[in-house]
Amino acid sequence: MARLVVTRTLRFGDCDPSGVAYFPSYLNILCGVTEEFWQRIGHSWNAQLAGRGIGTPTVHLACDFVAPSTYGDELSFTVSIGRLGRSSLELRHEITCGDERRWSAKQILALVHFGSRRKPLPWPDDIRTALQHFMESPDA
Repeated sequence: MARLVVTRTLRFGDCDPSGVAYFPSYLNILCGVTEEFWQRIGHSWNAQLAGRGIGTPTVHLACDFVAPSTYGDELSFTVSIGRLGRSSLELRHEITCGDERRWSAKQILALVHFGSRRKPLPWPDDIRTALQHFMESPDA
């Protein structure tokens, strides 16, 4: 199983006045990490939208915040796939700073065609194959 690790430095604008990460900024960073995941597996959002008229909106998101992060922290976002369904997938995000876990998220994405009133579609074979490389083992 492959995992994607993306590193982001917590910027001044990502924090509240006390210098602690502001959770809406975390979600904005998470969106960027998810976009990078798709690009790294060879199916960028731009190629999906412009080339195929499809997209992968988030339909469910659950987050657990364990420890605060502060301005200047270098956060590592580790992304894997917990479940791959017919037309959806569960991305698992583990966010750490050094060896310390800061937060985690489970994000459910659905594949939809934007010209068909956004109804779910089955994964095309090329995308499914790319995604399977990031599947977690059943005992994870």
